[in-house]
Amino acid sequence: MTRSERLERIQQDITESTKTSGREPGAVSLVAVSKTFAADDVAAFAALGHLDFGENKVQEFLQKKEEIDRRLPENNLRWHVIGHLQRNKAKEIVGKTQLFHALDSVKLASSLNLQLDRIAESMDCLVQVNVSGEASKFGIDPPDLRQFIESISEQPNLRIHGLMTLASPSYNPEDVRGEFALLRQLSESAQDLFFDSTRVHLSMGMSHDFKVAIEEGATIVRVGSSLFGSRDYSANASR
Repeated sequence: MTRSERLERIQQDITESTKTSGREPGAVSLVAVSKTFAADDVAAFAALGHLDFGENKVQEFLQKKEEIDRRLPENNLRWHVIGHLQRNKAKEIVGKTQLFHALDSVKLASSLNLQLDRIAESMDCLVQVNVSGEASKFGIDPPDLRQFIESISEQPNLRIHGLMTLASPSYNPEDVRGEFALLRQLSESAQDLFFDSTRVHLSMGMSHDFKVAIEEGATIVRVGSSLFGSRDYSANASR
């Protein structure tokens, strides 16, 4: 399939799942996860009209954004940082990302707020929640979520718009439906704490399970391999 066909297919699937779940058209946004793929691939999808791209690693994100900005000075791409962020990298993403999906500690919140203060800007963020309970994953434990959001509410430059999660690896999307439902329930219980309580975002669902995620309330799905193809991680080992 061509890039255009893959993009159209994913967009149709999102539209159908949104409709099936009784939600309004346009309720779900697609972030194309471009990690390990070249700037050429991003530019090709941008030429098709897609504007939202997600990156996991700061160095790769910055290199790719710089190249795209150099080649397409007037571009209006919206970059999403979706991977775990070390505190010492906070200064490298402020002012450069549309939405940070992985806020997962008070210390990181403080570091981001300090860097944002220096450039007199604010940042839209999502709190990462570990709904699967896997020790290998980052994120706030569900019982601690409300206290965490309250604890960072004094960071004036951070605007918390909702939650993000990574579901457990599973071949059957139905196996993780409960995890997506849990994130929705958590967002509802903390709705009064978000920056805009009328538009709370849930970033959940990837290539293999985004349809179920939409049925459970996702407003942002992060799709990579279904759009870009299989990844060759060895080719990006230096990033």
